[in-house]
Amino acid sequence: MTLYIEGYASRFGLRDLNDDVVVAGAFRDTLMSTGPKGVRMLYQHQVKSPVGVWDELREDAIGLFVRGRILDLNVEARMVGSLVKAGVVDGLSIGFRAVKSRKDSGSLRVLTSVELWEISIVTFPMLPSARITSMHEESVAA
Repeated sequence: MTLYIEGYASRFGLRDLNDDVVVAGAFRDTLMSTGPKGVRMLYQHQVKSPVGVWDELREDAIGLFVRGRILDLNVEARMVGSLVKAGVVDGLSIGFRAVKSRKDSGSLRVLTSVELWEISIVTFPMLPSARITSMHEESVAA
């Protein structure tokens, strides 16, 4: 079985728990240069834990919309799929390098351009509203 998920990995204009705010257009260069194939799907930001693939990444009026598949790759991927299906884990979190940013309102960092490396399925997202919003399961023909 393959678990298809979608949601928002980042939302524009909202302060996260690390005092970062991402603005519209911040992901443009990554999306144009690598697309979803250059961005890994991990679990809890662990590079040893790829659990699936991102099929679609795009900026819209809300933020960075993502659609992907948790695959039956290994024990950890199956566990993540089960946790997501059960509603135990539904957070999304971005792993990135800030390319351009500015300080605003004291400690607030406004990210205007980021190099997106990975999007993780996490228990506690740095941006509390970055969540998986829907899922469905499909059998994969052998």
